[in-house]
Amino acid sequence: MLYTEILNENRDFLALYKKGKFTACKYSVIYIRPNGRPFNRLGITAGKKIGNAVHRNRAKRLIRLAYRENETEMPVGIDIVIVARTAICNIKSTEYCGYMKKYGTAEINRMFSSFDFDKRKK
Repeated sequence: MLYTEILNENRDFLALYKKGKFTACKYSVIYIRPNGRPFNRLGITAGKKIGNAVHRNRAKRLIRLAYRENETEMPVGIDIVIVARTAICNIKSTEYCGYMKKYGTAEINRMFSSFDFDKRKK
């Protein structure tokens, strides 16, 4: 991934859930929040409701692939957490990649432009 680092601190996930904006679909929930850095940070979660370890790993792999294919179309300087839903296990990778290309990046860009950067605490 070109402009992305891994988000793996629990406090960063909690801050995104609490203060970030989100969009939901049948396959995943996407949380975003500006981070003030020259790169993005990506976190992926798949809870036990998804299924066993094989299903959770496949869900994370699909999300990672879709993000990698659409990374250049996303704004730089945001934290992103993508939470997998159970429906993602029953689709092909091309379907989720197509969803991210058509709707996911557009929603992320829309949410990113709606943040008020003057009022944000640093």
